[in-house]
Amino acid sequence: MQRALNQRIGVQTDTMSEEEKTKWVLNYCRAMSQEIAELTDSVPWKWWAKYQKFDEQNARVEVVDLFHFLISLSQVLGMSADDVFNAYVKKNAVNFQRQETGYAVKDEHDSKHI
Repeated sequence: MQRALNQRIGVQTDTMSEEEKTKWVLNYCRAMSQEIAELTDSVPWKWWAKYQKFDEQNARVEVVDLFHFLISLSQVLGMSADDVFNAYVKKNAVNFQRQETGYAVKDEHDSKHI
């Protein structure tokens, strides 16, 4: 679905040159940063302001917007849904291992197999 939406707006993630990939990785990172800001605005983050309310419905929409851009980013990087899932499972195991060992020392190589 995301590939079709990207194509609809003129972005062909599967035929990008290295230069285009660089541009679109940055574009999607910027877009996700903006969506994070919009998600933050759904939460009463101004501890000094009493008028704010948590807008859970908007927060949910912003999370979905993040997924749109994250899926596009994974497509730019040539990752299928299975690739993302498999990498997630492997990285999750690394994160659990880090917690088991207290994550006291940074191992530059513990994620190289992902």
